[in-house]
Amino acid sequence: MTPSFVHCHLHSEFSLTDSTIRLPELVARCAQMGMPAVAVTDNCNLFALVKFFKAAENAGIKPIAGAELFFENGQGGYHRITALCQNRTGYLNLSKLISRAHLEDHTREIPVIRQDWLFADSEGLILLHGRHSPLLQLITQQASAESERRIEHWLSLFPRRTYIEITRLGFAEETAYNAQAIAFAERRRLPLLAGNDVRFLDAEDYEAHEARVCIATGRVLDDPKRPRETSREQYLKSPEQMAELFKDIPQALSNSVELAKRCTLELSLGTYYLPDFPVPDGYTLESWIRRQAEEGLALRLQRHGTAPGRQTQDYAERLRTELEVISGMGFTGYFLIVADFINWGKARGIPVGPGRGSGAGSLVAWSLGITDLDPMRYDLLFERFLNPERVSMPDFDIDFCMDRRDEVIDYVADKYGRDRVSQIITYGTMAAKAVVRDCGRVLGLPYGFVDSIAKLIPTTLGICLDDALGLSEAANKDASLASAELITRYHSEDDVRDLIDLARKLEDLTRNTGKHAAGVVIAPRPLIEFSPLYAEQVSPGEEPASIVTQFDMSDVEAIGLVKFDFLGLRTLTIIQWAVDAINAESRDAPPIDILSIPLDDAATYALLSKGQTTAVFQFESRGMKDYIKKLEPDTFEDLIALAALYRPGPLGSGMVDDFINRRHGREPVSYPHPVLEGILKPTYGVIVYQEQVMQIAQVMAGYSLGGADLLRRAMGKKKPEEMAKERLKFEQGAEALGIDGKVATGVFDLMEKFAEYGFNKSHSAAYALVAYQTAWLKTHYPAQFMAATLSSDMDNTDKVVGFLQDCKALGIRVLPPDVNSSQHKFRAIDRNTLRYGLGAVKGVGQGVCDAIAAERGSGGAFADLLDFCRRIDSGKLNKRVLDALINSGALDSLGSTRASLALQLPEVLKATEQLAREAQSGQVSLFGETPASAIRIELPQVAEWPMEERLKAERDTLGFFLSGHPMDAWHREFAQLGVCALADAPKYWQERRDRRGEAPVVVAGMISQMRRRGDNQAFVLIEDQHAGLECAFFSEAYLENAALLSRDRIVLIEGTLREDSFNGGFSLRAKHCWDFATLMLQHGRGIQCQLDLCHPDSWHALERLLSDYRPGQTPVMLQLKTATTEGRVRVPEDHAVRCETGLISQLRQIQGISEVSVSLARPWSTTGAATVH
Repeated sequence: MTPSFVHCHLHSEFSLTDSTIRLPELVARCAQMGMPAVAVTDNCNLFALVKFFKAAENAGIKPIAGAELFFENGQGGYHRITALCQNRTGYLNLSKLISRAHLEDHTREIPVIRQDWLFADSEGLILLHGRHSPLLQLITQQASAESERRIEHWLSLFPRRTYIEITRLGFAEETAYNAQAIAFAERRRLPLLAGNDVRFLDAEDYEAHEARVCIATGRVLDDPKRPRETSREQYLKSPEQMAELFKDIPQALSNSVELAKRCTLELSLGTYYLPDFPVPDGYTLESWIRRQAEEGLALRLQRHGTAPGRQTQDYAERLRTELEVISGMGFTGYFLIVADFINWGKARGIPVGPGRGSGAGSLVAWSLGITDLDPMRYDLLFERFLNPERVSMPDFDIDFCMDRRDEVIDYVADKYGRDRVSQIITYGTMAAKAVVRDCGRVLGLPYGFVDSIAKLIPTTLGICLDDALGLSEAANKDASLASAELITRYHSEDDVRDLIDLARKLEDLTRNTGKHAAGVVIAPRPLIEFSPLYAEQVSPGEEPASIVTQFDMSDVEAIGLVKFDFLGLRTLTIIQWAVDAINAESRDAPPIDILSIPLDDAATYALLSKGQTTAVFQFESRGMKDYIKKLEPDTFEDLIALAALYRPGPLGSGMVDDFINRRHGREPVSYPHPVLEGILKPTYGVIVYQEQVMQIAQVMAGYSLGGADLLRRAMGKKKPEEMAKERLKFEQGAEALGIDGKVATGVFDLMEKFAEYGFNKSHSAAYALVAYQTAWLKTHYPAQFMAATLSSDMDNTDKVVGFLQDCKALGIRVLPPDVNSSQHKFRAIDRNTLRYGLGAVKGVGQGVCDAIAAERGSGGAFADLLDFCRRIDSGKLNKRVLDALINSGALDSLGSTRASLALQLPEVLKATEQLAREAQSGQVSLFGETPASAIRIELPQVAEWPMEERLKAERDTLGFFLSGHPMDAWHREFAQLGVCALADAPKYWQERRDRRGEAPVVVAGMISQMRRRGDNQAFVLIEDQHAGLECAFFSEAYLENAALLSRDRIVLIEGTLREDSFNGGFSLRAKHCWDFATLMLQHGRGIQCQLDLCHPDSWHALERLLSDYRPGQTPVMLQLKTATTEGRVRVPEDHAVRCETGLISQLRQIQGISEVSVSLARPWSTTGAATVH
């Protein structure tokens, strides 16, 4: 059948704001309708181009590339033209125009093309002029010589490449415009083109499309003032519908088919375009890499020696083999480029990781300095990285120091040309919960209602709304994906159904752009010859800060550009900071080279075996701490294995327990066949790595390592037909080597099972090395390592608190922040002492910290608050910063209490402001003094804040209590009550546990964290000065005590103590809970204190305070002391007081009063609970 119509003007979801058309659905519908071709013309971008071409060609549809271009109309709005690529020249020009719009004129919400740009790069572009086109605007104006000249100019630049587009979408202005456009086309003999300006697939998608527009523009659907630029007619109409619509102008339909025939653009997908690497004169790429690799290998072996059982010749032979494969596959330049920027970074002190992924299996990479792990020492396989039997682009993932990664990217851009280097775009989509919230907003539904619906969607990564509604195949397999309450409400409530149905239509649509965290492309020619470029909107006069390709990572690789991953790894920064600090202090000792530390250090493995792995890379989670304690590693191979095994698959299959039990001899080590002992001995007969699967195939069935890699991949894909072929090949290969077929079948089954869980050993080995390096530093230089670790996360208070708790466990003394000692970062004073960093005080920026340290270095220590404020630039030192420094204790060394400093601050600030004004005007006093030396003010002194107030201020600025803990004030009372100290919980449980592994106990602590689950469960973390304990409240215990479970409340909890097998340590199942303040008030039996009457006003201060707490029921006993005698006095019963915590705290603050204590009754003795001693 002869084609009758092609849509040449259509927006896809990649327009980001005004289309709901997904590419797979588009090409499928076009094929169904019998259309031979279709164009995608998104808003000033080519985001969809590669995906569109792939999908269209797979469906047998001809793809037409194009875009809708925007021009300023001089009235605050836009003219629009649809441009189609006639050929490759047109594509390159369109790519150039779109890139310029983003890079040079993206100061409004839409990137704008300038007409002179289009006129200069018009070749190969076909223009569709519709009712918003600048050309058609000219024909609707009153005829003039100037308008005729401009029309002639447009037409002369696009001979036979100008079409007049007409639409019949129901807009009021269309009829008049169409009449003028048709007349103009006839007069100028220009082809008419029927169009439908398509924005959605089906007519019923109009509401969803409008909702999408509202989401993008921040409007609501019912807003009477919102622009309505789309009609219900803009769906993908069939050729028959278009023929009916334009039956009076049949040539406008046939012209669309002829236009489609004229547009022929081919994308050469699958061809690699490597950038040129400059080599010295007289060398080729191959001869240069050979020289560099051989020299590098010699240096490596001179420094590290050969692996046990290996000779230098073994290394030379493998190097030669790898070089032949690399050269034969055409990837020599790739290796040289990677080695160049890595070694450039290393030469400038930029920390670089030892490797990542399968690249660590290459000896050439080790020789060139790309990786830092000898692959022959750890049986890492090159073929796992680059398989000669399966040509694919190599992919080195390189870890750089997070803070200096951009320096390396800048070096690459300077070396290869900034027009040839770019980072890569990413696309954000409308995820399930987010799209429900967005739809609720545009529908005008109450926030609380929408939020309640969104919260019914399970928080499973990658979940979709059909999963949550139980409508997907995934939900049929995994019932936890479906939400029973959401399903019920969906079927019973109209508002819920309307909301969810709208959200389902928009879910997963592309909604915004981002930047790939690591990916960088380097092109052999300017990038716009391969991909248009994108930059976010900027202010007028501002340069775009972040330029990326318009093709995402998969599309960049599809068009043949080479991607390099520049990953940021903060652990490398921590290691470098620690090493720099150690080397700066060790003036006489040789500097530490982290790559040369011994990998068999017993002390390091002892620390790991104790589970003291907080801040140790990869080994710091609770679960990992538990497993590493069970494993008790003593070799580097153990660490490699643990890094590979600690994943959901192996953990769930029991592999980890098998490995640990075999490691300790609790289970026998056995091998499926004797020839496999050499392969499986390092992992105690357990198949842990993908490389082991490959080696087994090689040794047992005669596979080449390349063929074994193909087998490994086939096992991962689990395709039955492929597996049947490989099974037969394996069995035949084994029999050819004299191995019984039944044994071979059993081994193949075993390989197939473990291939599902096997991990890349090269990656595990590289990351195990980083883990070991951090553990070694923590073992031998704990203060320096923890100072670096704390400095790396100063902005994350929760992490700082956790690291400081680890410092306490390691016996590291943490000195408080101090303007007379601290730097911006945490700093080690000696092996077991570190000083708190000023940068970790909330509200204190690095500029202030650096200014303080610089002034202290040049002018000496600060004497008092006035001296401090007058010497630091007032532009950096405002009241907010000073309040934070006072509250954190950082100004304690200025010789005043914090309360005094807070009192002095207003007057000091006034004085320093006056000094600044006088200095600026050049004033000098009558006696010739400068303003700074002449100023004198009184600095008043007052008593320190109560402990509770001081500690609260510390937590507000530091995130935790540094100089003490609110529990400190009550240690005598808790000791009197006989509660179990949290730090003593393990010992107490060991002594008191019953046959069920439980021990009844009463503990005390302050609630620091709390999370509720449902209506009858809560989990609280209580802490004291030394430890923490999680307490679970279920059912009745929760209902009875829920009102007491709030943060910062000091409580006593009775319950049963048990081991926490999941998280490690112990947990408590609560039965009863008491608020300590209420317990004091209700169960206080007496208050005792010693009063020194020689101290002036102590008696009157005591009387004034006690009067504030009358009447009450708690008697007071005084131990009076004079210069010559002392005795006990009981205050009359009618002067009894309320035993409140505030009273006791204030008593302890009065000068002359000491030894304040409270007699308390145990409330649990009256509830039938076990008494605790």
